[in-house]
Amino acid sequence: MKTAVRCALLAIYSISVIALEGCSAKPDAGAPSAGPAATASAPAAAASAPLQPVTVSTVKAQKRDFAMNLQGNGVVSALTSVDLRSQVTSTVSKVHFSEGQFVKAGQLLFTLDSRTDEANLAKARAQLVKDQATLADTQRQFERSKQLLEQNFISQGAVDTTQSLVRSATASTVADQAAIDSAHVALSYDRLAAPISGRVGAVSVSTGSLVQANTTPLVTITQLDPIAVAFSIPQRNLPDALAALKGGGAAVTARLADGGGSYKGRLQFVDNSVNSGSGTIQVKAVFPNKEGKLWPGAYVEISQTVSTLANATTIPQAAIVQGPRGTIVYVLEAGKARPQPVKVVYSEAGEAAVTGIQPGDVVVMDGKQNVRPGSPLVERAREPKIGASNPAPADASKPAGSQAAGTSKP
Repeated sequence: MKTAVRCALLAIYSISVIALEGCSAKPDAGAPSAGPAATASAPAAAASAPLQPVTVSTVKAQKRDFAMNLQGNGVVSALTSVDLRSQVTSTVSKVHFSEGQFVKAGQLLFTLDSRTDEANLAKARAQLVKDQATLADTQRQFERSKQLLEQNFISQGAVDTTQSLVRSATASTVADQAAIDSAHVALSYDRLAAPISGRVGAVSVSTGSLVQANTTPLVTITQLDPIAVAFSIPQRNLPDALAALKGGGAAVTARLADGGGSYKGRLQFVDNSVNSGSGTIQVKAVFPNKEGKLWPGAYVEISQTVSTLANATTIPQAAIVQGPRGTIVYVLEAGKARPQPVKVVYSEAGEAAVTGIQPGDVVVMDGKQNVRPGSPLVERAREPKIGASNPAPADASKPAGSQAAGTSKP
């Protein structure tokens, strides 16, 4: 019984499927038939469709000397810095300056207790006076002894003895003069003057403080004008740095990290060895610093001109397209875009020196992402400069190379 029911259901299902296939096989009388020929013609029609115009902005390639700059970070350092210390153990009598003051070389800074040295100087002077009196007496005795010898009242030995006394007294006066000079030197140690011109730092002693000889730091004097900036350059730029150093020093620009302005200086020193760990070499540039804007220990951004590309062809970096087949630019030629391979020699600050195009070639800058080889180009009207007198009204975008309507050609 069950087998008979199954066979009946299968027969009914087969008849339904055959009926549906017969209905779907009938073509619609009003619908066109899409055959293989129509399908094959679709890509050909798309390929033959004209390219749509693209609105772009253009710029002309320029010919100029392009400076190749080396960028890096440096630290401002003083050319000269002196820690002032006393050469004698004494007590500070007076401080003649204020903290943070600019001082000149030779200006008096500290006075120490000099009473002992002044007493020693007076003692040496007194001893000199005493020995000078003894010398004068022996000289008179020597003159009288020579007169007595002529009259045969004394012997030659007595004259020689008197002459020896004169020489001894003379030597004593010379020693006394040396003692006076030594006392002057000791007394000069009680007056501490600035060895260089510069700015003084914090004073670590005050009036009445006891200072130990060559131990107690009194103050630090730092030269601020001119001032140096130390930085590192890669080993590959060492020949350029040495050549610039022989030619009077390469131009170096320092910019404060907080945007405090830029300063011009010259390369003055190149170290005598390369750091094997980093592959760099230490160099130093000197900057005028009359306004005191560069401060020792401050970090600055360094830009050094290592060489110059003479008569280089330059374009904005924004005009360069990095494609799968290399670097290209789109050149405006007869109103259409022509891809031109280029090679970037050097780039900096939005400008690039390239080869592959000629100065005066018009290249696409803004809108290049929509450009394809052979695309018609429409130049975007340039906006008038702010503040220009009687600016001309901006024209609507027009095809590249065409003349604006309403203008007469001479």
